[in-house]
Amino acid sequence: MNINLKTMEKYKSLIALIVLCVGISIITPSFLTFANITNVLTQVSVNAIIAVGMTFVILTGGIDLSVGSTLAITGAIAASIVKSTGNVFLAFIVAAIIGTAIGLVNGIIISKGKLQAFIATLATMTILRGLTYVFTNGTPISGLGKGFTSLGNGQIAVLPVPVLITALVFIIAYYALTQTRFGRYLYALGGNEDSARLSGINTDKIKATAYAVSGLVAALSGIIVTSRIGSASPNAGVGYELDAIAAVVIGGTSLSGGEGKITGTIIGALIIGVLNNGLNLMNVSPFYQSIVKGAVILIAVLMDKKGRK
Repeated sequence: MNINLKTMEKYKSLIALIVLCVGISIITPSFLTFANITNVLTQVSVNAIIAVGMTFVILTGGIDLSVGSTLAITGAIAASIVKSTGNVFLAFIVAAIIGTAIGLVNGIIISKGKLQAFIATLATMTILRGLTYVFTNGTPISGLGKGFTSLGNGQIAVLPVPVLITALVFIIAYYALTQTRFGRYLYALGGNEDSARLSGINTDKIKATAYAVSGLVAALSGIIVTSRIGSASPNAGVGYELDAIAAVVIGGTSLSGGEGKITGTIIGALIIGVLNNGLNLMNVSPFYQSIVKGAVILIAVLMDKKGRK
């Protein structure tokens, strides 16, 4: 019995996802159709990619509220480059560099400036959103061409491109956290920053790198979102940071840092995506959907705290 309880505790996020899928499929049989499952995976892809970067940050004991604004400004810059030059590769590279630079600045402000991550990234979130409005003049950038829009809407075999990109990001992140020195240092930093520093770990560098990763994947998500809708909106990414944090927390990563897995984050993102899709299929009002999502996050945090006690 004790072993079963330990097993259930270890895989509680996966069990919750399975139960949720079974429950929704009973209520709405159309949930399990191939078209709908593909749609869910596509919808989840952007949040899952952002949540991967958020996991790196939260493992350090920090948080990144600027990912939604980073998504918006990098998407707008990428769209501007594509519209003016038609060079999709150049747009991708420039957006990735800018996103990484934004994350790096966040990390340096937090590690060197000794500011709380919440305050620092709240400030950059506001600044970046304002810069996006200035850059776009408050209007969407459209007319991007099929070469760019196929990135967010195309398929390879039967799988959408965003889903394949998400899988690639997940594999790279999993390897980085489980098989590299950086991953070990990240967990050590989140577990006890003072001990990690005294052990010879350059905690400032590790922390800055974690935020740089978060900025990079936010930029990648910005490109996908812009490609999918065929235009760059200055309002893109609003509230995305909350969904990403929710996915990380539901997946079992501790908000205090040092404990969590990237597999849990992907499962957390799937739980949110399946929940949203199921509620839509049941014609539940968006207002009630927000209530349900908030309740799920609250329950996940309470269960996490109870499990650690």
